[in-house]
Amino acid sequence: MAPPHGNDGHVFRPELRPSRRTLLGSIAALGALGAAGCTRVAAASGNGGELLDRLRAQGVVRLGIAGEIPFGYIDKDGHLTGEAPELAKAVFKRLGVDRVQPVPTEFGSLIPGLNSQQFDVVAAGMYVNADRCKQVIFADPDYQMLDSFIVRKGNPKGLHSYRDVVAKKAKFATGTGYAEIQYAVEAGYKQSDILIVPDQVAGLNAVEAGRVDVFAGTALTTREVVKKSAKAEATTPFAPLVKGERHVDGGAFAFRPTETRLRDAFNTELRELKRSGELFRILRPFGFTEAEMTDLTAKELCGQ
Repeated sequence: MAPPHGNDGHVFRPELRPSRRTLLGSIAALGALGAAGCTRVAAASGNGGELLDRLRAQGVVRLGIAGEIPFGYIDKDGHLTGEAPELAKAVFKRLGVDRVQPVPTEFGSLIPGLNSQQFDVVAAGMYVNADRCKQVIFADPDYQMLDSFIVRKGNPKGLHSYRDVVAKKAKFATGTGYAEIQYAVEAGYKQSDILIVPDQVAGLNAVEAGRVDVFAGTALTTREVVKKSAKAEATTPFAPLVKGERHVDGGAFAFRPTETRLRDAFNTELRELKRSGELFRILRPFGFTEAEMTDLTAKELCGQ
């Protein structure tokens, strides 16, 4: 998730709402496709940017994805899918843009890639936080999410929170750039002692092999990745503490700061999909529940 997440304290909401699996082979196969498929768009100018008009004229929008299940990835048949790409297809079609084109990259390269115009929008389930809000503008979140741990069967160390991890001196791992890094540090875990792995699959492997006691990720991805594991399980979802308050994260599409017109048009269609229930129908096949639908706003999560 871009550079390690900043923290912006928000009171946890009762209505809830990532981790991600990198398909390196698929990314390699489509990396050239995404890069070669179209030329770069010139810098936006004018009243909130002209990108929406250009996308309508071109009939295609380039999506920055990070090869992470279930947020945005290439499936085994070579097709683009995931909650964010499927939502992008619906929203951009309503905006008059018929096609989406994947541009796979590493998660930490999404914001730099967006701002250097390698693609038009980040469609990767990216958490909204204050640090990122200084670099990009976000649509309102399309989902909200709690954290969860992957632990060995039976949870022998009784790990249910970051404070438990610190108190019980557990060996702790999480993913590259994940928000969970900062949540652990805030609870008192030494950052240099955290094992950083590529994604939740690597995290599961580390727990199963006994290299760590716990891997932290989102409630959605931890519960999905352990389904076929005979050695590990996911803990009950919980809200991490940020500045002493329970905190809920929200994931959203990101746009270049100049593209307020496109962001606002996206938000208009997103609100309608939420109102009609279509958003949940799009996200449900990827493991999302009604508890992970949200009315959080980007403004709230940006701390404005």
